[in-house]
Amino acid sequence: MQLAGRVALVTGGGRSIGRAIVLALADAGADVAVNYVARADAAAAVVASVQAKGRRAVAVPGDTTDRAAVERMVDEVWTAFGRIDILVNNAGIVKPVPFLETTEEVWDRTIAVDLKGYFLVGQAVARRMVQHAVRGAIVNVSSTFEQIAIPNFTSYAAAKGGVSMLTKQMALELAPHGIRVNRVCPGLIETDINRDRLANPEYRAYRVAGIPLGRIGTPDDVAGMVVCLASDASQYVTGAAVFIDGGVTAI
Repeated sequence: MQLAGRVALVTGGGRSIGRAIVLALADAGADVAVNYVARADAAAAVVASVQAKGRRAVAVPGDTTDRAAVERMVDEVWTAFGRIDILVNNAGIVKPVPFLETTEEVWDRTIAVDLKGYFLVGQAVARRMVQHAVRGAIVNVSSTFEQIAIPNFTSYAAAKGGVSMLTKQMALELAPHGIRVNRVCPGLIETDINRDRLANPEYRAYRVAGIPLGRIGTPDDVAGMVVCLASDASQYVTGAAVFIDGGVTAI
């Protein structure tokens, strides 16, 4: 699973799962562009960590829901590195709200970031790959929510369901160009977003009880599979989904 000589772009790469993915790609030998929207300091810290590993890295701002911003971001990465071999669509948001209380604003923003953004960035990068005959790999970060309905997550689950079919469509239409497209579907992963809740022993025990492997996942659990799907170890894999959930979807 070596990625020496390859360039990766990771959206939302400044923290949590995105940060772990960036560092894992760098450990495998890739140079990495770290996309961010608001947390320039976090992105800069990740860039410094990549450079400390002896790899090249840049931080690239850009709202993935804005086509013009996406095109500028891709241009900046291509100018810096001369190519993009790997794209990881990871930027996302989640706003838990009961279905009957979900506003149009929450719905629109969630769909924009978690689905439209994947389309815009995926299309922009894939067009460059095709233009320059790059036989690349795209990994979309989805969720077990694309398959399991959970109260209060209507807009998020709908967006991730869309990511499932978007991945399949991209895989089908980009295969003739030698571009592979797959997705990873994390379950419960301990991150900055949920760490406070999981610090409650009773709540943590309740959540762990529903996971066959008996533990909560880490960002590194997701990152390792992303590296695998981005590498030649998965050169005959496209249109696939890997559920990283400790066995929850196997129940």
